[in-house]
Amino acid sequence: MKFLFQVVLLIFFFSNVVAQKKECMVKHINTSPEIDGILDDDVWQLESSATDFWQYFPSDSTMAKQQTAIKFLVDDKNMYVGITVYVSGDKYITPSLKRDFRTSGNDNINLIFDTFNDGTNAFLFSMNPYGVRKEALVSGGGTNYRSVDASWDTKWEGETKIYDKYYTAEWKIPLSAFKYREGVSKWSFNCYRYDTQDNERSSWMRIPRNQKIYSLAFLGNMVFDKPLGKSKSPISLIPYISTGILRDFNENTKDTPFSFGGDAKMTIGNSMNLDFTINPDFSQVEVDRQVTNLTRFSIALPERRQFFIENSDLFASFGNNRESRPFFSRKIGIAKDLNRKTIENTIIGGLRLSGKLTDNLRLGILNMVTEENTSNEIAETNNTVIAIQQKIFSRSNLSFIFVNKQATKNYDFLDNEDTYNRVIGLDYNLASKDNTWNGKYYFHKSFSPTVKTKDISAGISTEYNSRKYRVQLSGLYIGDNFRSDLGFIRRTDVFKINPQFERLFWPKKGIFNRHKLTIIPIALWKPELDFKTSDYSVIGRWESRLTNQSRFLATLTHRYIYLFRSFDPTRSGGVKLPKKTDYNFTSYKLEYHSDLRKKFSYNAKSSIGKFYNGNKFSFEARLRLRLQPYFFASAQINYDNISLPEPYSDASIWLIGPKIDVTFTKKIFWTTFVQYSNQRDNFGINTRLQWRFKPLSDLYVVYNDNYHTTNFSPRTRALLVKFTYWLNI
Repeated sequence: MKFLFQVVLLIFFFSNVVAQKKECMVKHINTSPEIDGILDDDVWQLESSATDFWQYFPSDSTMAKQQTAIKFLVDDKNMYVGITVYVSGDKYITPSLKRDFRTSGNDNINLIFDTFNDGTNAFLFSMNPYGVRKEALVSGGGTNYRSVDASWDTKWEGETKIYDKYYTAEWKIPLSAFKYREGVSKWSFNCYRYDTQDNERSSWMRIPRNQKIYSLAFLGNMVFDKPLGKSKSPISLIPYISTGILRDFNENTKDTPFSFGGDAKMTIGNSMNLDFTINPDFSQVEVDRQVTNLTRFSIALPERRQFFIENSDLFASFGNNRESRPFFSRKIGIAKDLNRKTIENTIIGGLRLSGKLTDNLRLGILNMVTEENTSNEIAETNNTVIAIQQKIFSRSNLSFIFVNKQATKNYDFLDNEDTYNRVIGLDYNLASKDNTWNGKYYFHKSFSPTVKTKDISAGISTEYNSRKYRVQLSGLYIGDNFRSDLGFIRRTDVFKINPQFERLFWPKKGIFNRHKLTIIPIALWKPELDFKTSDYSVIGRWESRLTNQSRFLATLTHRYIYLFRSFDPTRSGGVKLPKKTDYNFTSYKLEYHSDLRKKFSYNAKSSIGKFYNGNKFSFEARLRLRLQPYFFASAQINYDNISLPEPYSDASIWLIGPKIDVTFTKKIFWTTFVQYSNQRDNFGINTRLQWRFKPLSDLYVVYNDNYHTTNFSPRTRALLVKFTYWLNI
């Protein structure tokens, strides 16, 4: 009875945490303040609206030691935010002066605005004590780290002023930066901050530690004393000019390309975006971080191109993120040449309409046309995606997607089966009011010429998340003929179940803040081969998080793999393990993440154990050095030593990637990224100088140099210059 009574009290406690919604007021004004970081304008002489912050880390049961006070103002065009952040000293931590800083390990203040009160999508604006800004989009209810996308950009102003024992921040955010319904008088809102000096994270709304601090299930209300009118959003024109010098040493060719194009953005009503692009150029995009791949499958790298970012969750959140995504935007703009190598496929132009039709209904339409390349037998294609999302219940939604890739005309070199590929799908995303229950249930079908059966992908996942337990039950099926040319399909003909069980422990005192024990069994079968077992794994992990924010992990993994095709585990071109053979192997891994607040921080992990019919030793490290606020250096070091019996290959695989960020001012940034990978036979140097001469208007100078690692002979070299200007009319 005592245990039952404690459980009832615990449920009652956390249900009240969710139920007790705070409110803050937003005053309408006619005279705007000067944005200088000093809250001395007459309009700021009012009581703070958002105060009484709760601690989130290291505890969630007390008020924050260092408080925060926020005031809100609004006129017909802009929202103004005045923030006073109290601290115990002046030893602030900031990695650099570059926009879109990383939140962890430094001081910052973050405001979340859920303008449709749906608990699913929100706008995030952030600033550190030095006035460096960050903006991001939060999707999927803020349930995991993938929910926050800092690639999104919008124009807004902000300044800070540092005083003794506190600093102030003053913001001016155009209402056109938000999407909302005309006449609305309430938004959902929360604020959270990172305080490195007191080793504290706090939030306005009280959030349980087993939930993410940016979760949209724990928001209060901001109430406008005058309903918001129609936002007069400008039409944004973003033209660019790009030129450079390119040389391919393998093909012995030179080129001096010159291109121009651009984007256009406009808002339809207050809640829909219409974006156009003509001949887009992505030369300013930071080079992808290379990875060592020792699996039998391809790897999906994240989208970094600005055109695809806003409302990207509306298109990209369908299916299973790891195994079967019907739409993956990075597939647009790339193709295979006659040697099956990945090359750029020029995008002629495109448009995207996305946003809210009603408070509960979202619509997304994406259409892009890519250029033909007859010398490599690449057809001109039309790429279309239509997504509809209807909110149901408190925070759940039902979504529909249609994907179509189709050649725009008949080509002699194009096989009939490649003339078009289509996918339709239905997803139900479960999210309970307090985020205790989450889930994903989907059914997708593909359509291709001559294919009539085994073209289904379906999956289920249900997760229970409480203070002490996290339990996830999930599985999926992907038919042998399921195909999505604009998606990411890791493998087909698979039936998979992968439950997950976690037990969390919260010490009341001592150096440890949390312990977590995780058990993950995974099993896969091949339905077309009488459900023969393809893979199974059992993963056991113990994680301890210390009060100084460092972490320690120990993992035991046992794997079984049956090879249906021959495979070289080293991926070095050596003798392959024969098909129709199976392997059992076990490995052990230790991992440590140091305190990010230190000037020098690192994380390192090492594993040892069996690998197929041999042995493998791996070591990985990430090193970071901060000489704030102008210099930040990091490096990744990966080493894998694989030893297999004769006649199979041994391998010593290195991946080394130092990176240097220099921020001369808040407008001039220099980034150099060097990557050495003997698995990819590439040594690459990417150095980029960016001058942000006006808000979101830039001059880029980018130098790329790539070499073979075997004899250090040059592969490709490029010097690119790009000018882009953001004009509001």
